[in-house]
Amino acid sequence: MRAAAIFVAGLFTGLAVSVGVAQNAGSGVSTMNHVGINVPNIPEAIRYYTDRMGYREAFRITGADGAPTLVYMYISKNTFLELQQASAERPAGFTHYGLVVDNAAAAVSTFRARGVTVTDANKSGNTGAILANITDPYMGRVELAELTPDSMQAKAIASTN
Repeated sequence: MRAAAIFVAGLFTGLAVSVGVAQNAGSGVSTMNHVGINVPNIPEAIRYYTDRMGYREAFRITGADGAPTLVYMYISKNTFLELQQASAERPAGFTHYGLVVDNAAAAVSTFRARGVTVTDANKSGNTGAILANITDPYMGRVELAELTPDSMQAKAIASTN
């Protein structure tokens, strides 16, 4: 009887662990956080997304001239649209999507072990998040973002509670 109970407990434990591993696939990805686009005119884009789409501004980074260079717009509590200024080097349009990871360095190691091309993780001077970038052969760039408590993204998410 005891052996049967241990077997059943082991079976349930194994099932629970395998479900958890399968959902996260060992990469540490917890959610999709944002979609990035380059726009020809950030102030016009902000007006469009606030007035017509109903989004709210979460935060912005400005250049030395005071003009916005990066703006995050709330789509939902923890999902954003990232706007950046288009230029000759950055054509207008879709640039990337961002995934939140528990630990950027560990996610980089996991993805590299799977044969994915991914940069080293570094702290963003703009937002304070720890970022790495995957080169996706089918759509371009996938950003991995560890949202540290002092990152602008984490603060924006916390402010909606």
